[in-house]
Amino acid sequence: MRIADLGDVALHFREDGDPDGAPVVFANALGTDLRIWDEVVALLPAGLRAIRYDMRGHGLSACPPGPYSMGALVRDAERLLDFLGVTDCVFVGLSIGGMVAQGLAVKRLDQVRALVLSNSAAKIGTPAIWAERMAAIRAGGIAALADATMERWFARPYRESPDCALWRHMLTRQPVEGYLGCCAAISGTDFYTPTSGLSLPTLAIAGSADGSTPPDLVRETAALIKGSRFQLIRGAGHLPCIEKPGDYAEILTAFLKETGHV
Repeated sequence: MRIADLGDVALHFREDGDPDGAPVVFANALGTDLRIWDEVVALLPAGLRAIRYDMRGHGLSACPPGPYSMGALVRDAERLLDFLGVTDCVFVGLSIGGMVAQGLAVKRLDQVRALVLSNSAAKIGTPAIWAERMAAIRAGGIAALADATMERWFARPYRESPDCALWRHMLTRQPVEGYLGCCAAISGTDFYTPTSGLSLPTLAIAGSADGSTPPDLVRETAALIKGSRFQLIRGAGHLPCIEKPGDYAEILTAFLKETGHV
C-alpha cells in the first residue's frame, strides 16, 4: 500500500505485477475501494503492471470536503498517472470509475491507449434521483441504502451467500462525506458529447442483473465510440469483477491481447 500526495488530495494506490510491464489501471465504483479488483488482478497474465487506487473520499484515500466535481476526479486520475510516470495504459473503470475513464481519455490520450468501461455510462441517473439518494444518506447514513444497494450490485445467488456481507461492510464503512461528494460528481455529469468524439479501442462490459447501469444503458454508451465492443456477463450485477472474476479476467485478458497490450 502506498500514498500519492497530490497536494490537495492524497490517494491510496497499489501496484502488482511487473513494474516495467504494460500498465493497466483500475478505478473503483461508488461506495467501494480497490479490493473489488483483487481476484481479477490475480488472474491476469504475467508481465503486466496492474495499478489500482481508491477514489478520493473512498477507502484509504483522503476525504476532502465535498461536493466533488467529475473534473476533480478526472484530474486526480491524471495526476496519479503523472506521479507514477504512466503513459499508454489500458484504463479499466467501473461505474463512476468508467466516467473517470471517459473524461481522462478525452483529456489525456497520451495516458490512455484503450478503455474498458465496466458497468458504466456517459450519464448515470438524473439529478433528481441523486438528490433523493443524498438526502436519504444525510438522514440515515449509508446503511440506510445498503440493502437496496446490494440488490443492484449482485444477482440473487450471490446476495444469498455469506460473502455478500463482506461487500456490505465495505460499503457502509466508506466515509459519508466521500460518498456524497462522488454522488454529486455523478449527478452533474453528462459525457454524451465528449465521449462520442472518442475513437480509441474500447470494451464495454455489462452484467445481465445490473440494477444500477442496465445492459442497454452500457450498450448505448459503447455505441458512442467508434469501433467499440460490448460484452455481457450473465448472472452478474453491478460488480461482475466480484461475482464472476474468472469470466471478467478472461474477457479483459482477451481485450488486452486484441489491443496488443500483452
